Amino acid sequence: MRKTKRDGARRKVALILSGGGARGAYEVGVLSYVLDGFARVRGAAPRIDILCGTSVGAINACFLAAHLSDATTGVRRLSNLWTELCLPDVLGFGMRQAFSLPRVLLGGGKVAAGVFDVTPMAKLVEREIPWRAIARTLRHGHLGALSVSATEVAWGRTVTFMQTGPDGTLPTTAPPRTVIRGAHIGPLHALASASIPILFPPVRIGRELFMDGGVRQNTPIAPALRLGATHVFAIGLSREVHGVTTSPEDEKPPGAAFMLGKILNAFLLDHIQTDLEVLTKVNHVIEDAERTFGPDFLQKVNAHAERRGSPPYSKIHSLVVRPSEDIGRLAAEYVRRGNIRGGHAFARNLLTILDVGEATEADLASYLLFDGAFARKLIDLGRADAEARRHDIAEFFGSASEDVEPEPTEEERWSIPPPVE
Repeated sequence: MRKTKRDGARRKVALILSGGGARGAYEVGVLSYVLDGFARVRGAAPRIDILCGTSVGAINACFLAAHLSDATTGVRRLSNLWTELCLPDVLGFGMRQAFSLPRVLLGGGKVAAGVFDVTPMAKLVEREIPWRAIARTLRHGHLGALSVSATEVAWGRTVTFMQTGPDGTLPTTAPPRTVIRGAHIGPLHALASASIPILFPPVRIGRELFMDGGVRQNTPIAPALRLGATHVFAIGLSREVHGVTTSPEDEKPPGAAFMLGKILNAFLLDHIQTDLEVLTKVNHVIEDAERTFGPDFLQKVNAHAERRGSPPYSKIHSLVVRPSEDIGRLAAEYVRRGNIRGGHAFARNLLTILDVGEATEADLASYLLFDGAFARKLIDLGRADAEARRHDIAEFFGSASEDVEPEPTEEERWSIPPPVE
């Protein structure tokens, strides 16, 4: 089933990073195991051909894309960056933001507004990601394509910005209400993808305003498939829940912050299961049809799809790592302890309010806790969850000998020393 360089076929591995604000530290934990701990056991970091990110996953994806020539060192730097954060490094909240709250809710004014000032985040993203290195990574073949998804405000459609290597081509078809645009991906694209509605102001790119890509496409599997992915490794930011828990009759009605947190969960966290169910269903249909109509079924169907101008059907190998603990509960415990680093007292008090008193979950706060110590908890959780799936991860990525290394570019050929006689 796995495609290797020995049998002449080419597999393409896509890494899917979804959104959830400060929950993105969990993604870094999973990546820390895959590209560092697992890489040491494997003998080399697994090759990633396609990187697709939405919301905070777009920021993580861009950072990783800039460092894929040495993925292990890159993920260590990303982990250090998250654990050194304090709230003022990312968000601002002062009297100006307090007075602009009516405009956030009612609109108006010449400049788009959000609850928080994200100028610190913009400076951080621009400073810490070596943006020119993304083009070098793609040019040298360490990565095939990078995609970042954002939601265009005026029409509510998803715009997927894609940057490919010299031999890459943009997909010719897109899902409904989705536009694919070639772009040299930079800070504005990442910030637009991560602009959580209401909390953060929308970002202008050209004449258009964009907000969080997770509103419509939080788990960007579709772009990966259109870029030719055969293997999809996705990281979710919410725990898988089975069944429904009944609340006690005497439980207090939830407040607005609690409800907004649940609404954001629905927008930003709950897509991954649906996407995977569709992938699994298509795989099962193909497998059942091949058993029924013969092994050449897929080839015949794809001939019709090609004449129609549609992308071919294929079986996709997928693996998802998700939190084993409820991140909203972890956020509630952390906020109650009051150990948030630095920042104006007003901002710290606002996060305490978002804890909604006696509630056991603080989902809204979990999107905003850009705090190094909280990030460390999520990174440790992500690393532990990935290590618990080490056998699945080893099977998914295969051995280092199965990676198809890119041919060296002319620039790299000149830099390779001649063999010693």
